[in-house]
Amino acid sequence: MDIEQWLYSLPLRLRSFFHPKQVDQEMKEELSEHLGQQISENIAKGMSPEEARRSAMRAMGGLAQIEQQCRDARGGSVLQDLAQDLRYGLRQLCRAPGFSALAILCLTLGIGANAAVFSWVEGILFRPYPLVAHQERLFAVAITVQGERIDLLSWPDFLDLRRNCTLCEDSFVSKITSSTLNIGDHAEVTTGSIVSANYFDAIGVHPILGRGFEAGEDVGNDSNPVVVISYRFWRNRFKGDPQIIGKTQRLNNVPHTIIGVAPEGFYGTFVGRAMQLWVPVSMEETFDSGGYKLEDRGARWIESYVRLKPGVGRAQAQQQISAIAARLQKDYPATNRGRSIGLWALWQTPFNHAGELLPTLQVMVAVVAFVLLIACANVGNLLLVRSFVRRHEMSVRLAIGASRGRLLKQLLTEGLILSALGTAGGFLMAYWCRHLLVMLLPVREGDAMYLPGAIDGRVMAMSLGICLVVTLIIGLVPALQTHHLDLAGPLKAESGGVVGVRSKGWIRSGLVIFQVCLSFILLVGAALLLESLQRIRSTSPGFSTTSVAVTGVSVVAAGYDVPRAKTFQNELIDRLVGLPGIESAAFARVTPLGYGAFSSTPIAVDGYQPSPNEQPEVDYNQASPSYFTTLGIPLFSGREFTRSDDENAPPVAIVNRTMVERYWRGQDPIGRRLQVKGRWARVVGVAADSKYESMGETPKPFFYVPLRQDFDREPDLYIRTTQSLQSTLATVLREVHALDQNLALYETITLQEQVNRAALPQLVAGTLVSTLGGLALLLAAVGLYGVMSYAVAQSTRELGLRMALGADPANLLRLVISRGLRLAAGGVLLGTVAALAVTRLLGQLLYHVSPHDPVVFGLALAVITSTVIFACLLPAWRASRTDPARVLRG
Repeated sequence: MDIEQWLYSLPLRLRSFFHPKQVDQEMKEELSEHLGQQISENIAKGMSPEEARRSAMRAMGGLAQIEQQCRDARGGSVLQDLAQDLRYGLRQLCRAPGFSALAILCLTLGIGANAAVFSWVEGILFRPYPLVAHQERLFAVAITVQGERIDLLSWPDFLDLRRNCTLCEDSFVSKITSSTLNIGDHAEVTTGSIVSANYFDAIGVHPILGRGFEAGEDVGNDSNPVVVISYRFWRNRFKGDPQIIGKTQRLNNVPHTIIGVAPEGFYGTFVGRAMQLWVPVSMEETFDSGGYKLEDRGARWIESYVRLKPGVGRAQAQQQISAIAARLQKDYPATNRGRSIGLWALWQTPFNHAGELLPTLQVMVAVVAFVLLIACANVGNLLLVRSFVRRHEMSVRLAIGASRGRLLKQLLTEGLILSALGTAGGFLMAYWCRHLLVMLLPVREGDAMYLPGAIDGRVMAMSLGICLVVTLIIGLVPALQTHHLDLAGPLKAESGGVVGVRSKGWIRSGLVIFQVCLSFILLVGAALLLESLQRIRSTSPGFSTTSVAVTGVSVVAAGYDVPRAKTFQNELIDRLVGLPGIESAAFARVTPLGYGAFSSTPIAVDGYQPSPNEQPEVDYNQASPSYFTTLGIPLFSGREFTRSDDENAPPVAIVNRTMVERYWRGQDPIGRRLQVKGRWARVVGVAADSKYESMGETPKPFFYVPLRQDFDREPDLYIRTTQSLQSTLATVLREVHALDQNLALYETITLQEQVNRAALPQLVAGTLVSTLGGLALLLAAVGLYGVMSYAVAQSTRELGLRMALGADPANLLRLVISRGLRLAAGGVLLGTVAALAVTRLLGQLLYHVSPHDPVVFGLALAVITSTVIFACLLPAWRASRTDPARVLRG
């Protein structure tokens, strides 16, 4: 139709759209008038009235077809047809409630799993900070050492970056910390942030009561004891007191003036934890161990962000920041040599749980896509079976004039109803699962992690897009059946129906093979992750786990200064080691595999000459006497620390085996010198390597210094014991209270629990992939059951004939099960080839497990085979119960 014809018909189209019934009635009257004229002409030619009517009807064709052609030509019945199709589709679904419920359930599970994972990706990786403005321009900043190791910035480096980066709209600091509040006989840890004074202005969040921090409040040493508290902290601890501003709260035994209350729904800028309070950088020494750092360019503790100016790309800003880092290397070679500064998108942030959960969520996106495909294949199979049941209806509709396009619209509408109901159920499922990740993670110090899913506009748009794709898939599958539908066959007796069904059986079989293939891949992935998790929990980290408990004593909250803390530590160790069931006890600043960061320092080694661009830097821990005995870390040579290794003695150190190999070329380092923080320390021992930050790390240089020579008031306490954890806790609490009734203990766990917590990514990935893999297997089993049941139902005559010719029930049982196993074999074969390629993507989550482990593939094969046999049993049993006499008579 050209533009002139379209414009000419536009008034009729508009009138048909707004007054469809009136236009339809006029069309029928006009067709009746034409029919009457034709009948009159035929009568005038000498025909009888009955013969004249038959001839006129033959000449015009079917009135129903002509009416539909007229409606299609004017195009004004779109909404009317849609409404009619919706009503008819709903009636069809109500007539088959079992089919409808199963199809909607499959789609709900598939779409819901996708929506839930999309909400986690949105809320954890892409939009992790509620109420924070312009997160798309927000980037994390960190140091890269020789292009490999990632480290934090120092405060002086951050200030230089903020002054010189002209492409950055703003820069701010948000360093996670904690404050201790004594509650009865235990210490409650409140999570908070040390922030720069511009923090709230930079992120566009303003307190609902009071104010944020002012310029200058992040300068000085413990000079501005002010705090902004969270809305939840205000409601829970202060009962929503409207007069809270100006009141004080003791944090780490220092009175802080409350100057503001953050708005509801703001949880800070750290993925994984909900912040309860914010203090300025000037209070760093109160909340961060290791002394005053604001003027120390070598103290790297800053977790910082930049917001780029509008229109500035990441690559462009990175060039300028790299140039700034190069100038810092030139100006401060002692602390900045070999160090560059990099930008990371929020979903890659290296200093919070976003980077930690990124590999898991990447895997989950692929897994839920597989589950959705399996669900669609399952529903497609159901619709194929249903389309055969409805073939007579479709043939009749085509015979009386419906076009194949009109049937396609009807089938797509029915698919839209199913996918829309599945999407609605999926949204509910995603809403219920938005906090599921937190349930899989351990509670630490009484503080659960905060990892909510975000069901926002982007997640809803993605889910609606999936809904449309599913509509096309499940609507077009039965349309394939109607495309080559034989109009005559279904209108005759049903004798030829079985042959027609079998000619289309390859589609159903192909969908089952596809489901088995994807299910096999998911089973292999789940088994690999679970095996990796088991390896982590059973592999020695280089120290004892089951017989060692770790806790801490809240001396800072009780107001202990350094001399008093030293005295307390000595007295507590003396009391504990003399008790029955306690073999030894020791202190150390950081627990291996814990969240706390080890100290790090540039070093110099006697006899080792670094390359021009190398600045050797090694992590270390501060440990008390008996630390190695308590944790069971072997010493290859030398000695442990003693109490004589105090602040008045010459500095000493114990190095690990990897450090000996790298810096002393394997020679005995005992008596050799190591420069730490500008002071030369004498090496007095060589310890075995162990795991420090993660179970998956490769051996790295590490050393220890005496706790008294680099003191921390509140280190972790380790107890080697033969008692249960509860008995150990009671014993330690009793001895602590014997020294000071006002002291409380932090969380007490075994080091095995610490190792288990270190396997967090594997735990989350293994649990979720196993759950979804089981769901996929269930869907595949349902699909196979449906296909086999349908095949048995349509092969009744064949089965009866086999029985009549001498086949026994066992033969028919084997026949049906073998058909199911052949389908499964095809799926497993394709799945094995695909799994060999896909499982490589799990590399970051696997620990000492090959992605091509034959035992895992064999286990997945056994599970698939068992499931297939189970799914085929009922159809096979029905086949074996076939009555040949009844079938052949029928």
